[in-house]
Amino acid sequence: MTATSAPESATASRRLLVLRRSAGILSLAASVTVFLALVTQISDQISVGRFEPTEYFAFFTIQTAMINIVVLAAGGILALRADRDTPLYTAIRASVFSYAIVTGVVYNLLLRDVPNDDGYVGPWWPNEALHVWIPVYIAVDWMLATGRARIAWTTMWLAVSYPLIWVGVTMLRGAADGWYPYPFLEPFGPNGVPGVVAHVVAIAAFIIGLAAIAVTINHLQTRGVHGQKPSALT
Repeated sequence: MTATSAPESATASRRLLVLRRSAGILSLAASVTVFLALVTQISDQISVGRFEPTEYFAFFTIQTAMINIVVLAAGGILALRADRDTPLYTAIRASVFSYAIVTGVVYNLLLRDVPNDDGYVGPWWPNEALHVWIPVYIAVDWMLATGRARIAWTTMWLAVSYPLIWVGVTMLRGAADGWYPYPFLEPFGPNGVPGVVAHVVAIAAFIIGLAAIAVTINHLQTRGVHGQKPSALT
């Protein structure tokens, strides 16, 4: 190591730390934004007498939004207090990356401008925050943030496990009471059961593909980092 390389390395390390701390603050702000979006939606629905907790909290978007609140807040605290994320947190964060992209893509391709059965139109900004702003932030943060632990390829199966469980529970509930959170899951819809199966398989494959992208990005980011090996936890 030359006399000039050590100061340069220290400067680079400080810059990376500043970037990590800045990303931590943004993650905390994003967590608060998601929380406020949910509070706004719930408050508005209560005010017009249409809030149904068992239905509202059954939506994939709402469940993943609650996950985002916790994961983004935890990530923000980790970024402010530690130089690196834990392997477990990084694996969960990769799954959140997949869910965020799926939420944004499915909503904007299949569900945007689809009216509610009762004609209710809620405040515009929570929908945009949950389906556009936050997914974009989560994707950009995963690609650019520093201090991730290196994760294994089996993270893909961790990512797809929760959505498959959600689909299973949702279909069982729908068979029992006839309510489905999204039109493309209705077996009595225009495309019938084959249409439901096709959508579920396509979305599951999309999630696995996104998880593979997340792991690839992670491996590129952690390549050559001292002591970074894929975590056995994932």
